[in-house]
Amino acid sequence: MVSAQGSNLGKTYSLMMIKSFLIWTFTLAVCLLVVGFPLVVLMATVGCLLSIVLQSVMPVSAVLLVGGGLILFNILAVAIAAGVLTLKGVHPSDIKWLSWLHGETEELQKTSVYAACPLTCEIK
Repeated sequence: MVSAQGSNLGKTYSLMMIKSFLIWTFTLAVCLLVVGFPLVVLMATVGCLLSIVLQSVMPVSAVLLVGGGLILFNILAVAIAAGVLTLKGVHPSDIKWLSWLHGETEELQKTSVYAACPLTCEIK
């Protein structure tokens, strides 16, 4: 009986770790695409220049090698960062600025203020 409960806890824990890793992978990939756009532009520029330089050495596969290397670098960076965050035990629900990921909204103002209110609210 005890080993069956231990097995269930192990499966639950491993499923929770996999879920956390996949959520972190999605979140970091979205952040890289949206927030890291200047970084992506910089990597594309460096990749173009590297392709031009390598074209004289390897005329056939320079663009393929550089493009594949940049894509692999991005995928590995996201996967390693997600793995580190998962292994440290940081869950995405613990992070305050990831409330958009869980469908929670931040209420900035509880009452509605209309544009005409400063002009008309004091009229009696």
